[in-house]
Amino acid sequence: MSEPYDPASEGAQMSFKERMSYSDYLHLEKVLDAQTPLSSAHDEMLFIIQHQTSELWMKLALHELGAAIRSIRADRLEPSFKMLSRVARIFEQLNNAWDVLRTMTPSEYTEFRDALGQSSGFQSWQYRAIEFVAGNRNPAMLGPHKHRPDLSQKLEAILAEPSLYDEALLLLARNGFDIGADARRTDWRETRAESEAVLMAWQTVYRDPQRYWMFYELAEKLVDFEDYFRRWRFNHVTTVERIIGMKRGTGGTSGASYLKKMLEVVLFPELWTVRTRL
Repeated sequence: MSEPYDPASEGAQMSFKERMSYSDYLHLEKVLDAQTPLSSAHDEMLFIIQHQTSELWMKLALHELGAAIRSIRADRLEPSFKMLSRVARIFEQLNNAWDVLRTMTPSEYTEFRDALGQSSGFQSWQYRAIEFVAGNRNPAMLGPHKHRPDLSQKLEAILAEPSLYDEALLLLARNGFDIGADARRTDWRETRAESEAVLMAWQTVYRDPQRYWMFYELAEKLVDFEDYFRRWRFNHVTTVERIIGMKRGTGGTSGASYLKKMLEVVLFPELWTVRTRL
């Protein structure tokens, strides 16, 4: 009979008394001690971990989106392509997570729903930041964060700067494209209106991809991101409707009805309309 395999025989480090371990590096005690169910319901742990991991993925998405914006602003498009591709894959992960949450039935959710009080994903400041960064800018949505000046300041700082899509349009302007009034914007707080001039600029790009390959590639990266973002929103709606039907959300919204309205929001409108024009 062969001896049990010992990883130390091949050089694996087995003692961490004075060395940094995997757990030390990742601060796993903090992460794994952060799940504190408020009820005895079995499925509350699923609910907590689903939302905590989603927030971690959103933190990474914001990290990548911020870097992509800085790259586009500096006319360094190649790095931005990698970052935007990563954001799309992040939202693929977020989409897959709904499949796990949908294993919870309405009966199981009602066992702990009251323990949530008025807490709701509607109050996620990171989700709000992603919307603001992408270009869906509605200052009214700052309301749920006013009780936290630190978070309000972060969101206000995002609104004070051009969005991801604004930076893409300014890039076009720097390279000789006529984008109309968008080239003269100075107030970034409000969601911009769809523009015929911008549509014509993207139409020029899409009609000659070889000539304008870098702008064409950027446009497709943006569409890819919004495609996955839309799927995330749709899966959110169907998951909520599957579990609570048309009840109001814990945060006071109309629940699935509110989420269905959000499906109508388009982040990069001209990039979708241009497909009809071609």
